[in-house]
Amino acid sequence: QVQLVESGGGLVQAGDSLRLSCAGSGRTFSNYGMGWFRQAPGKEREFVAAINWSGGSTRYADSVKGRFTITRVGVKNTVYLQMDSLKPEDTAVYYCAAASGIVTTWAASPYRGQGTQVTVSS
Repeated sequence: QVQLVESGGGLVQAGDSLRLSCAGSGRTFSNYGMGWFRQAPGKEREFVAAINWSGGSTRYADSVKGRFTITRVGVKNTVYLQMDSLKPEDTAVYYCAAASGIVTTWAASPYRGQGTQVTVSS
């Protein structure tokens, strides 16, 4: 069974940092792009960050540029999202996904995780 499992979410204060992890199993993801999305209550799911198969190319939503960093360890089928200078508006369920190329569209990603909650208090 192919799975993506997120971890690392939690409750933090504004200005704090968190590192999310997404571990893939059931197949190799080393030749897939991987990405992070988030969905806040009452809002549409939105793209956060993406990284290509080699780790040599990344993309970020404007709202997180300069604060979030996406990295991956290919041999471990794992992608990370380092989130610094967190703001209350970053509160959401964070999901990871995998697809060929750069993952910027949730609906087009054949592999998706179940999400981890991040709550940032003011």
